[in-house]
Amino acid sequence: MTDPLYAVLPGDIDDPAAPSGGNTYDRRVLTGLAATREIHEIAVAAPWPYPSKDDEARLAGELRAVPDGATVLMDGLVACATPHVVEAQAGRLRLVVLVHLPLGDETGAAPDLPARERRTLHAVHAVVATSAGAARRLEHLHGLAAGSVHVALPGVDPAPETVGSAAGGRLLCVASVTPRKAQDVLVEALLTLDDLAWECVCVGALDADRDFAAGVLARAGDRVRFPGTRAGAALEACYASADLLVLPSRAETYGMVVTEALARAVPVLGTRVEGVPEAIGRAPDGTVPGGLVPPGDVQSLAGALRRWLTDDGLRRRWRTAARDRRGTLRGWDSTTRRLSEVLHP
Repeated sequence: MTDPLYAVLPGDIDDPAAPSGGNTYDRRVLTGLAATREIHEIAVAAPWPYPSKDDEARLAGELRAVPDGATVLMDGLVACATPHVVEAQAGRLRLVVLVHLPLGDETGAAPDLPARERRTLHAVHAVVATSAGAARRLEHLHGLAAGSVHVALPGVDPAPETVGSAAGGRLLCVASVTPRKAQDVLVEALLTLDDLAWECVCVGALDADRDFAAGVLARAGDRVRFPGTRAGAALEACYASADLLVLPSRAETYGMVVTEALARAVPVLGTRVEGVPEAIGRAPDGTVPGGLVPPGDVQSLAGALRRWLTDDGLRRRWRTAARDRRGTLRGWDSTTRRLSEVLHP
């Protein structure tokens, strides 16, 4: 085996009640990396927006105990909020920060979080993002050298192909109900489509921003259901009954639910933000397996949904492209290899 890897992770990484793309990514790549090297995990509770003073102190003590010259992979949720801890160890450890989302983009971000993140990313040996769009944004946002942020795209597991309904009216959104995920925009768009046949299931946590979620549910009406968090077989069943995944996010560095839908040949209607166009990608013939609209634009989203629901030819094209795109998706082994190249060049 190669030298050990130390990994600093959010404390809820394996909590089934708190699923997230970032936690899934971390666990999948660490499982892959463990096949070739010893992994030492340091889990730190990361209550938003900052770890507690006790957790900061524990993180500082854990890093001081890591041998000189060792490589440490740090999840950005922890590292970017604690620049003073990172800076204190940057001279003797090879620190690599994995940024799933700029801290300033998250719901309830404190005003000083971007400045904290900037300090962290300038102090460490390497920065990794989950899409090229996110990497370029981090470089611009924090004054990092062009091309300096590495990219390790998330993988996706193979899945059974979903057979859509003829009318295409079974809509699915998979995301925690927060302002960044923009279910408010989706609901407002759907309210303009009362003359059409459709139903929408919005799967995701309802407690990340309770006030926002309450407002969305109050506006939604009885054709939009919010069953809460789903995982495992329950989430599989949601994808299996979907005609179209809708991801209306205001910010999204990749959107792993996009490729999870495409792995099942379900087309995707998303927003033109950071990594979503990369995640949707193109079929081998260049056709996009879905559509993209501007973020926060109710009218554009409503228009795209109306076209999907009323245009048989559009549905056929998107579905054909989704089936073809399905065969081009990469697995988690590709993600692990890319990250390994950054960690151990």
